[in-house]
Amino acid sequence: MLSKETNLEVDIRKFALANSHTHGNAQTGAVLGKLLNERPHLKLHIKLLLPIISKTIADVDKLNPAEKEAELRETYNEFFDKVVVKEKTLPDLQNAVHSKVITRFAPSPSGPLHIGHIYVMNLNAEYAKKYGGKFILRIEDTNPENIQLDAYKMIPEDAKWATKHVSKIVIQSDRMKLYYKWIKELLKREHAYVCKCSQERWKASVEKGEGCTGRNVKASEHLKLFKQMIDGKVKPGTAIIRLKTNMSDKNPAMRDFAVARINHSAHPRVGKKYKVWPLMNLAVAVDDHELGVTHSIRGKDHRDNSKKQEIIQKYLGWKIPTSLFVGRINFKDLKLSTTETRKAIQKNKYSGWNDVRLPFLRALRRRGYTPQAFSKLAVELGVSENDKHVSLNEFFENLNAYNRDIIDKSADRYWFVEAPTKISIKKAPKIKHIKAKLHPNKKQTRNIDVSSELYVTNNDLKKFKGQEVRLMHLYNVKLSKTSDFTSGENKNIQKIQWLPDRNIKVKVLMPDGKIITGIGEDSLKKLKQGSVIQFERFGFVTLDSRSNALLTFAYLHG
Repeated sequence: MLSKETNLEVDIRKFALANSHTHGNAQTGAVLGKLLNERPHLKLHIKLLLPIISKTIADVDKLNPAEKEAELRETYNEFFDKVVVKEKTLPDLQNAVHSKVITRFAPSPSGPLHIGHIYVMNLNAEYAKKYGGKFILRIEDTNPENIQLDAYKMIPEDAKWATKHVSKIVIQSDRMKLYYKWIKELLKREHAYVCKCSQERWKASVEKGEGCTGRNVKASEHLKLFKQMIDGKVKPGTAIIRLKTNMSDKNPAMRDFAVARINHSAHPRVGKKYKVWPLMNLAVAVDDHELGVTHSIRGKDHRDNSKKQEIIQKYLGWKIPTSLFVGRINFKDLKLSTTETRKAIQKNKYSGWNDVRLPFLRALRRRGYTPQAFSKLAVELGVSENDKHVSLNEFFENLNAYNRDIIDKSADRYWFVEAPTKISIKKAPKIKHIKAKLHPNKKQTRNIDVSSELYVTNNDLKKFKGQEVRLMHLYNVKLSKTSDFTSGENKNIQKIQWLPDRNIKVKVLMPDGKIITGIGEDSLKKLKQGSVIQFERFGFVTLDSRSNALLTFAYLHG
């Protein structure tokens, strides 16, 4: 019965390919279900179908994503038209008014942005976009240590590229007079004081729930001390400004916490102009008020900081932004360290922050990722306090899926033969060239020459030697160093990539540091630098650099 079924194996293979392309690995039940939906009469022969499906799935799952897609495009292109994925959207924000929402993201200037910044930054940017509001990039540099001057240029460049929604850029070291103004106001209102306790004495008073004796000194005295601190007349470590809070708070960190300290170190940007620097919670509270921030979306590890900022804002009679907290993305196999990466770059272990091996946005941009993929990732994760523990590979699998959906619609297809080896074809029909579509959904084609000797990958030659294979869009041969032409029929047999004598040398920079060499079709010479394309049966790549004899690509993903 099954032997009389026309194109049965073709249908099983295309359904297996579709299922594997969608989920990474094909499932027997899903393929069987699709087949029976198309051919209901086969329900009587399930026992006979299962071995065929299992064998087909085993073959299909050996293919890489690019190979699966290439075969799907050729044998079952309508699958891509049928797949409709409902795009996820962000849930509504509480207390949000259209065109009035203002969010912010606040990195420190220790280096450029990396993948650890993508989630929270893009979440804030997407909410601002959703409500027609503003997204502020605020560089927090009130700690003179661990600041790198080049970060002031790189961070805005990275953020503007990755989000496309930056409305304003603020640098905290430009706002020192503003912080001083509000510190004075807190001192005047007796909500803050200058504490001269030693660390030991302060620790003991916190444990007892007692305050510093300076708590009861008149505001005028604290204002004098603050001026002396500003003028550099008080040594670092001998005085600090604290906020008056509940000294019986169950959380010791909330008891009279510090809001400003003396630091005579030279600031890389403003030198020694300022002797007193606000600590994070004061600077954030002031900035959120002055900049009109309505919603604060940040990691849940900032929950205590949020409470501290609320105390400051209540003391000064300010409106408190709506706070939302999200979990962290913890990478199981990656330690993100800007400082260590900088050292490695200085030692020439990496070519720069855009080295394709690095998880920094500059490197991802060079490889060809789109900002829209970052936004989709942030929206998909949404506002969730659950921590995510993922491997680097798992993270990029998700990011790649979003990016692939975006670029697949526009990236032209070209041929690339890795580790090429030459074969000759006996008794082959004389063909000058073949036409191949630039993209399955586009009308444009390009010519690929056909020569008397062709190049195939060394791996394909070893793997399929002696077997009948189809040279894509050309004809079928019994594969060998000297191959025999068999037919021109487009059979359901293994298809392999090939190229003629007229080609160009290609080098592909891989994220793991490997360099893959091969040849590409002659049409690649017309590409502009930065073009994102797909090497069929290999993956998406971006043209990185060129010379007359060599094109260098950066690998993007499969």
